Amino acid sequence: MDSPQSLFAKGDKDLQVMKAGAMLKKVKSKSWKKQRHFRLQEDGQTIWYKSRWAGTSHSTFSVADVEVVREGHQSEVLLSVAEEFPADLCFTLVFRGRRGNLDLVAESPSEAQAWIRGVSKLIQNAESMDDKERVDQWIWDWFQKADKNKDGRMNFKEVRTLLKMMNVDMNEEYALHLFTLADKSKSGCLENEEFVQFYKILTERKDMWRVFQDYSRDGQTLTLAELKDFLRQEQQEGERSWEHAQELIDRYEPSETAKKQGAMSIDGFQMYLVSPEGAIMDPQQLTLSQDMSRPLSHYFICSSHNTYLMEDQLRGQSSQEAYIQALKRGCRCVEVDCWDGPNGEPVVYHGHTFTSKILFRDVITTLGEYAFKASEFPVILSLENHCSVEQQRVMAQLLDTILGDMLLREPLDGLVHQELPSPHDLKGKILLKAKKIGGLEENETLTDEATDEISDEAEPESPSAENLSAEAICLHDKKSKFSRELSDLVVYCKSVHFHSFEYSRLHSKCYEMSSFSESKARKLAKDTGTEFVHHNSRQLSRVYPSGMRTDSSNYNPQELWNVGCQIVALNVQTAGLEMDLNDGLFRQNGCCGYVLKPDFMRNDDSFDPERPQDWDGYTSLQLSIQVISGQQLPKVNQKEGSIVDPLVRVEIYGVSQDQAKQETSYIDNNGFNPLWNETLNFIIHVPELALVRFVVEDYDKASRNDFMGQFTVPFTCIQPGYRHIHLLSKDGTAIPLSTLFVNVKISEVTTEV
Repeated sequence: MDSPQSLFAKGDKDLQVMKAGAMLKKVKSKSWKKQRHFRLQEDGQTIWYKSRWAGTSHSTFSVADVEVVREGHQSEVLLSVAEEFPADLCFTLVFRGRRGNLDLVAESPSEAQAWIRGVSKLIQNAESMDDKERVDQWIWDWFQKADKNKDGRMNFKEVRTLLKMMNVDMNEEYALHLFTLADKSKSGCLENEEFVQFYKILTERKDMWRVFQDYSRDGQTLTLAELKDFLRQEQQEGERSWEHAQELIDRYEPSETAKKQGAMSIDGFQMYLVSPEGAIMDPQQLTLSQDMSRPLSHYFICSSHNTYLMEDQLRGQSSQEAYIQALKRGCRCVEVDCWDGPNGEPVVYHGHTFTSKILFRDVITTLGEYAFKASEFPVILSLENHCSVEQQRVMAQLLDTILGDMLLREPLDGLVHQELPSPHDLKGKILLKAKKIGGLEENETLTDEATDEISDEAEPESPSAENLSAEAICLHDKKSKFSRELSDLVVYCKSVHFHSFEYSRLHSKCYEMSSFSESKARKLAKDTGTEFVHHNSRQLSRVYPSGMRTDSSNYNPQELWNVGCQIVALNVQTAGLEMDLNDGLFRQNGCCGYVLKPDFMRNDDSFDPERPQDWDGYTSLQLSIQVISGQQLPKVNQKEGSIVDPLVRVEIYGVSQDQAKQETSYIDNNGFNPLWNETLNFIIHVPELALVRFVVEDYDKASRNDFMGQFTVPFTCIQPGYRHIHLLSKDGTAIPLSTLFVNVKISEVTTEV
């Protein structure tokens, strides 16, 4: 049996070089450079490597985990050894998720090129596989894992081992029954096609078959009319169902005979339901589909805190790679903490800690290269400025020369309007967020340096009197010096200290913005939610994590989105619930980093997230989720005999009245095809702000449950009906073929609940 990848690898010269193996230097730093033997395994997708001193121990990784290959000195590590190793010997494997890069040095340029081209081809081939080829690859992978003696056949003992590896605890009698059904040759072993048949029997979807039978009159196919009825009644597609039914048959039905008859078989039905069209998230919402011509303040903006850090806030590594990762994730606001460095060169690090330092120059170069690869919409560079006036001038010069036309230097049309420009107007532009001398309207002659407020993230106590004049407050805040050159580069994101909502309403300009610690923002949200919403309809607000979060943990961003805060900055390097919510919100609208806020947060409405029922446009909805089954859930413990006991929890995040959690019972010893058929019901008071998180855990009665997978989706992006949820790892990467099958119903609440 050959896998799609191994067949692809057979006829390619570069891949044959990779299969033969090579001694490559693995480089971690200037002082850590060690030779390892690397080779591509026969499956055409696993790269194996080991030290010559490691005995039988070795490491492997899948090409499917590699996102891209960078050629030459395109990483900090390889740049640091550039004098020792020429660029034509060097390359970097960049992994998906939060896994660190693998920097390698070949022994010759031709060898480096073979590996660069070879890995790139394998990535491209894996990404271009259709659903059938992915399943074939999956089957082949399992066959290889279970075929312990590598004879290309599988006896019953090996099949029993395989079932446990696949998360199935099946009684021996039933397992033997399935084995016998597949063993057509009666040889006592399963060979290539027989194993494929065994896998098909094992993965038969009785849950989908029952749904199919409910609408198929003859039990064999769905006619065009029957499929239309299914789409209209179950998938709630309405008038579009007839046209869509024909499209689905054309797209997913594998049988040409059924196609000609305008019908869909169970195979086509299953292919539709596991496709993106059958997913919980509306595929239309994955594209750029929102109005991008509104003022910047009308959008939630994907944002990173202390972007330069790869790890914790005290001893973690500062890295340009952290900026690349954040921008790749769709972040449109990144942060730079600048301090005076040696030789007149500003440096970036977390001041007064043991975090490592990188050059401001290198950060801006990285920003210029990667700012618009994932999204064309504007990037806000949030500058935490601790530099002397002299080094601020160096910063201004570097920003100007490195970013060139990407850097916004003046209002778009030379005029200052009453509202901010839109993401569409600012496409391809980098906006500096920092202190500014004076305002955009002023034409006065200014000195080369001035005094102003202290750091954004220090938050001094403001005067208590609500009616202080603008002049008095300005005098109160004047504390530190900064340069005219840097000030002139600030246009639409002038940092100002927040005094009160009343002061902002009377005196602030639309281009002035404030930063809030998570605790201060939470207090304002709780005490004066309506005013906060109104403030955020006109001005930008940035929220950042507490300084006590030295482990780079995160706060729940939902509370701040509830009052319309646009720039809710998180430590994106830290996986967990908070980043799941962030990824869930910004998955919509083409992952462009901007999500249009609900209409009631953009207009002069009196919306209070603590009392949504008082709002004129209030309508609550009922969300009913039948959790039907799971498919090929991941193992938590990789020991061969370990099998999970999965349960599903559905969590709602939104306004305080919407916060809720419910879970199914757990299923004993079955992570391969557990069946729940349990219904969970929720009332959603503000659907426009709600996020729905599906979590799968391995139940443990003695200790905390183990995380297995999750998927988070905005309520407004949910497709009702029978849907699959494609699970993601803790790191946010896809878990191949691992899904939940659910039936979602959404209806208006007609009576008070």
